[in-house]
Amino acid sequence: MRVLPWLAAQIHGQRSALFPWVPVCLALGIGIYFSLLWEPKPTVIWALAVLATVLLGVVYRTWRFAFAVPTLGIALTLCGVVLASWRAHDVGAPVLGWRYYGPIEGRVVGLDRSASDALRITLDQVRLARISPARMPERVRISLHGAAADQSAPEPGARIMTTGHLSPPNGPVEPGGFDFQRHAWFLKLGAVGYTRVPVLVSAPAGTRDVRGWIFAIRMQVSEQVRAYLPGDVGGFAAAVTAGDRSGISQEALRDLRASNLAHLLAISGLHMGLLTGFVFALVRFGAVLIPWIALYVPVRSIAAFVALIAGGAYLMLSGGNVATERAFVMAAVALCAVMLNRRVMSLRTVAVAAIVVLLLRPEALLGPGFQMSFAATTALVAVFAALRDAPWRLPRLLQPVSAVVISSGVAGLATAPFAAAHFNAVAHYGLIANLLSVPVMGTLVVPCAVLATLLAPFGLAHIGLSLMGWGLEWILFVAGFVSDLPRARSFVPSPSQWVLPLITLGALCLIIWNGRWRLMGLPLIVTAFTMWVSADRPDVLIADSGGLVGVMTDEGRALSKARGAGFVATNWLENDGDSGAQAAAHARWMGAWVQPDAPGQVARVAGQRITHITGKKAAASPPPCDAGLLISNQKIADMPRTCRVFSPESLRATGAVAIEIARDGGLKITTARDTAGDRIWSNWPERP
Repeated sequence: MRVLPWLAAQIHGQRSALFPWVPVCLALGIGIYFSLLWEPKPTVIWALAVLATVLLGVVYRTWRFAFAVPTLGIALTLCGVVLASWRAHDVGAPVLGWRYYGPIEGRVVGLDRSASDALRITLDQVRLARISPARMPERVRISLHGAAADQSAPEPGARIMTTGHLSPPNGPVEPGGFDFQRHAWFLKLGAVGYTRVPVLVSAPAGTRDVRGWIFAIRMQVSEQVRAYLPGDVGGFAAAVTAGDRSGISQEALRDLRASNLAHLLAISGLHMGLLTGFVFALVRFGAVLIPWIALYVPVRSIAAFVALIAGGAYLMLSGGNVATERAFVMAAVALCAVMLNRRVMSLRTVAVAAIVVLLLRPEALLGPGFQMSFAATTALVAVFAALRDAPWRLPRLLQPVSAVVISSGVAGLATAPFAAAHFNAVAHYGLIANLLSVPVMGTLVVPCAVLATLLAPFGLAHIGLSLMGWGLEWILFVAGFVSDLPRARSFVPSPSQWVLPLITLGALCLIIWNGRWRLMGLPLIVTAFTMWVSADRPDVLIADSGGLVGVMTDEGRALSKARGAGFVATNWLENDGDSGAQAAAHARWMGAWVQPDAPGQVARVAGQRITHITGKKAAASPPPCDAGLLISNQKIADMPRTCRVFSPESLRATGAVAIEIARDGGLKITTARDTAGDRIWSNWPERP
């Protein structure tokens, strides 16, 4: 009987800190939906929606604070589940159900580059041979290789045609890995593939819709910027102005990532904040120079309104991706707070921005952009609020320098776990690189970009672009210098699916909760990092095509092939925390286990014999595997009964496979289908 009054007292003590928990409850419901291994039936979703409505009605009619708060939290969590389900069904579009080779025709609506630096074209209004309109993918994406790679990018909005290969979006490269099927579903991307023949323009860009006009303007701006600023500087400038990263080299990208400066490429909170802040300051200080305006006109509100318009224009020019939308929402909330004479940055402001983003795109919760952006913003707001209330103050001359140092350090620490979990890398000198680069971005690059925009109608944009280029050259120099330092970057293995949620919940308790019970977040964070450090990687990994096998050794993962399946191999090694190349990983296999007299690639791990055969000839007469594992990328004619076989037929239905070998020789087999589940975005065939 004493527990309930104690809980009521604790809830009453959180009166001033309850609103920031609203997006947390929504995110919890969204996370529950995406973590399910089956797709909830519509009747279940409708029942949850009705239950959430009933709970909200009960809270409204019988308001008792201690009772209402947990009830409201449950209702918001149910709303998150319903919201995510509605969004997943709302964006639904046909997905190609088989491998396709033939003519491809469509309208160009997107241009970017793949990890291998190949130009990729996204098409809508797609036409494929022998496919009915009801089953036609809404969008497809093709990479240009061979003869097609030598062509220039087609005009935005033009209709093109080519002959190429398409396939459904693949599942995770390993169980528990990034689910590209889910990612493509929310992009309405029904097929991906490549072509090696030239791309022909079947019709020039015609009448465009709003999105088409914005895309064409973006590409035109990018082309003009890169024409004046050649090389990686021009590619960098096009990325931060028009959101076009196709002009920056892979070497520059590697340097930026190794120095923790890759976030400067993405048009996110930093760019949007710098732009709107500069426009706000420019309008405000320009207006107060006129006495009667300063005395009789609400200059501060007008400056915030103009900055909001500038931010909206930047959002459209950048392409309106998820990261930029999130940044604009946060900037808009802050500017509206200025216009309403409210506190600009507080946990409530961050909570409002998070609610808006989750309502618009609940799937953004799973992406590193959302997680890192709100982690950095929440930590910065909490730290600077604590410094604002501190009894001591730094000298005025040191405050700008200290603000840069503190903000870079806090943002780096807050985002480090998420960056390490998603990208398997930690930049050891990232703080130094950011201290040398972020001030240049704020004081030179962004203001000069605004100056170039203002001078463009008069044909004088080159003045601003020249100054902007100097700043970007400095940032690229810093990135190259820092990335070349000894041990500039280290790699970490991927954590389990519970690590990041525990870290997030623990950090939120420390920041939002009032009173000493906030310290309960520390055990959660410690538990999460303990799980991360103690996690074991699979002993054996098998690609979903059967074309690559990876076996864990004392020196790292050994791969059965030196070339081919490069994307899968790179992801496996990165998830292991291994920075080596595929060829080096194959050398481990060749140096330790290859048996020249045995057909195929043979390895032995913990007493298990693992044989990997490739090609039709080897599959026609498979070797004996002595109660071991046999993996093939071709259909095996005479299926051995003395071993466990993984062939294309079984792997197509299960996806990639991870195997853990116990000390007694027992096998724990986990498939990508087991971890990803059978969801609305899944494209798994029937199990054999």
